[in-house]
Amino acid sequence: MTISKYSLAGIILAAACICGQPAMAQEDDGENRGTPEQQAACTPDAFRLCSYDIPDAGRVEACLRQHKAALSNACRSAFDGRAATASIRGHERR
Repeated sequence: MTISKYSLAGIILAAACICGQPAMAQEDDGENRGTPEQQAACTPDAFRLCSYDIPDAGRVEACLRQHKAALSNACRSAFDGRAATASIRGHERR
């Protein structure tokens, strides 16, 4: 039986989501990990560029930021949108 790399990636992603949910429910670090749409836009880039950092969301985000020039347009737009939202939220807190 041969498993394609896409099937394996799906299995890894599903396992990370299932195993990570209890930990994320207990850990509220106040950081926004993005909307489901933003996460969907960046998931392929995360597997392509940052597979060694999965499932650590903080390390994956740092890796994606480090490789911003290599990101897909959709993922780059998601990061640009998050930066604008974070900037607005920062001004609201003051």
